[in-house]
Amino acid sequence: MALGKKTKLAIGLDIGANSIKLVKLRKKGNSYTLKALAIKELPLGVISDEEFKDRDAVIFDIQSLVDQTDPKMRDVVVSISGHGVITDKIVMDRKSGAEAEQAILFEAEQRAPFDVEDVTLDYHIIRDDPETNKMEVLLVAARNEFLKNYLDMIIDAGLKPIVVDTDAFAILNAYTVNYDVDPSRVTALVDLGFDVTNMTFIKDGLYHSTRDVSNGTRLIFDAISKEFRLNQELTAKTLRGEMDSSIDHDMFKATIVTASEELIAGLEVAISYFKSSSGVDRVDWVVLSGGGALIPFLPELLQAKLSIPIEICNPLRNIEYDPDMFVEFQPEKVAPLLAVPVGLAARSLK
Repeated sequence: MALGKKTKLAIGLDIGANSIKLVKLRKKGNSYTLKALAIKELPLGVISDEEFKDRDAVIFDIQSLVDQTDPKMRDVVVSISGHGVITDKIVMDRKSGAEAEQAILFEAEQRAPFDVEDVTLDYHIIRDDPETNKMEVLLVAARNEFLKNYLDMIIDAGLKPIVVDTDAFAILNAYTVNYDVDPSRVTALVDLGFDVTNMTFIKDGLYHSTRDVSNGTRLIFDAISKEFRLNQELTAKTLRGEMDSSIDHDMFKATIVTASEELIAGLEVAISYFKSSSGVDRVDWVVLSGGGALIPFLPELLQAKLSIPIEICNPLRNIEYDPDMFVEFQPEKVAPLLAVPVGLAARSLK
C-alpha cells in the first residue's frame, strides 16, 4: 500500500509483540548500506492479541528509539499483519492501466468476506501471462479501524508513515534483496514472532501465498520463565543463549521441546494446506527469521520435526555496514530479528 514517494534513504519500523525494531538503509546504485539500527524490548502485556494494551508505553518506546537513532527522522515505512489483514489471490483476464484497476477492484468486491466500505484495498499483479491471456493478482485488505488505530499511534509518536506494507511482503522483500530466488525450489519463509508465526511460500520463483500460525515463541518464553523461575529480562537472555553457565542444558532443551509442540503442529498444518492448494508434494527449503531463529535448539528441532532443511535468515547478507558504528550490539548477531524492518526500508528504496 504505497502512500508516498521513493527516497534514497529509508527507515523501516517494525512494531512486534515483544520488541520494536528500527532500521535505516541508504541505497547507492544497486547496493544497500545499513546506516542505523535500534531494538527495544517491550514489557510483557504491552501488546497482546494484536492490540495495544498500553498505547502510551509503545509511543514512548518508539520515541526513545528515534531519539537514540536520529531525532530528526520523520518518514518511516511500517507494516501490518494478523487478523486485521486479509490476503487473497485471483486469476483473471489480462488488462492494463485504469481498466485493470477497475476490474481488479470489482473482482475484490465480489469475493470479499467483508464489507468493502470497512476496508482499505490494495493489489499487486504477481504474474502477467500473454500466452494464456491471464494474470495472477494478489489482493490485500486491511480493516479501516485496525489500520487507523495503528497509523494514529505512529503519528502520535511524531512520525509520518509514508508506506504501509504487510509483514509477509516485507519478509519476502528482505529475502529477494539478500538471496537468489531459485524457481526450481519451493521455499517457505517462516518468521517466528512472539505471538504469531508468519509463513510466506515461494513457488516457481514467485510469491504464492501466506499463512499465519496463531502461535509463536510466547509459549516457549512462558515455559522457560516458569521452569527456571526467571523474570522477563533473565528469560529473554536465556532464550538468546546468554545464560549458559547457570542453566541446566538438558532441562532447558527438554522444556523447549515440550513447549514447541503446539507451534510445530501449527506449522505442519500450514505446510500441508499449502501443498494441497498448490499441487506440490513437498517444501524444499525453510528460511527461518524472527526471534525464534535465535532460540538455542529450536531451529534444529523444527528441522527434525518438519523433515525440511532449514537455513537461518540473514537479511544483512547483501547489505554493507561498518561494524564500528554499532556499539550496543553486533548486527550479525541479531540479524534474524531484522527481516521485517530491512524489508520495509528496502521496499521504499526500490
